[in-house]
Amino acid sequence: MRGQMCWLSQLGANGEKILHLQTAPNQPWQPYTAFRQYAVPDYHVPGGSKGWATYQKLMKAGWALVPSARAQEFAIANTAARC
Repeated sequence: MRGQMCWLSQLGANGEKILHLQTAPNQPWQPYTAFRQYAVPDYHVPGGSKGWATYQKLMKAGWALVPSARAQEFAIANTAARC
């Protein structure tokens, strides 16, 4: 199955960006570590991006990269719909 990926801050707007995945359009964005079936171990590079190895694997598998701003809009709209 192909999904979508984006880089979102882990803790607010100024937090470190890590890879997030969405396996279906109606599903929430979640950190790549929540998907053991897709995640691969991170490279041991000081200051390296969390999820870069997973990103490379999923890009080769045909997953789409979504701009962070578009993913954040989805998250805000999804939260508002629940209220």
